[in-house]
Amino acid sequence: MRDYINYINRDFESRVRLGIMSVLMIEERVDFNFLKQTLHLTDGNLASHLRALEEAGYLQVEKQFVGRKPSTQYQATAQGTLAFKNHLNALERLVLANKIL
Repeated sequence: MRDYINYINRDFESRVRLGIMSVLMIEERVDFNFLKQTLHLTDGNLASHLRALEEAGYLQVEKQFVGRKPSTQYQATAQGTLAFKNHLNALERLVLANKIL
């Protein structure tokens, strides 16, 4: 099986974090409500996973007010994009290396 499993990033093992990063690979910038609705999550669940990805350096967070309402925008950092692509590549290599002919 080689060492492909060693390149799978634990920060993306959660289905929620995998979903967040997948959305951010398609959309350059999204707000909290977009992620919440797209991934069908509660505020608390989404917030905790976003915080973990931010602390890992994978997300950039921008808070502002639109009118009188707070708006939080998220986008993947260059580090986050690279880490996620490497994670997906490791998964693909793992699957292909174990493909039964």
